Amino acid sequence: MRRLLDELDRLGPVDANRFDREFASQLVVERIVSALVDLAAGINTHIVTVELGESPPDVQRSFYAVADLGVLDRGLAQRLAPSAGLRNVLVHAYVDLDLARLVAAVPLATEQYGEYVRQVARWVADRKG
Repeated sequence: MRRLLDELDRLGPVDANRFDREFASQLVVERIVSALVDLAAGINTHIVTVELGESPPDVQRSFYAVADLGVLDRGLAQRLAPSAGLRNVLVHAYVDLDLARLVAAVPLATEQYGEYVRQVARWVADRKG
């Protein structure tokens, strides 16, 4: 996840105009955002399954489930949970992609998923100690 976040930072500022000029940049951002959500969902599901013996019903609720276990703080879980919807739009193309929503997701992904990595790493370290 850190590598994906670093790559998102390396892309620099993005906006709809840049995506119009550089479709490849849009595709990279789409892939990174969907991969971040997928990785978090996998981590969440693993933690919840090991701790509770059952997996969360969906990606969005997996964030709340790990918050209930003390892995994430509730506020971060609430901010990350909607990213499951954006991931579904990106992967399944349910509706036309709103480029403004994708542009807005970039700084949020960098900040929020960066904090996700820190909180999960801290939880793992605490369990080892």
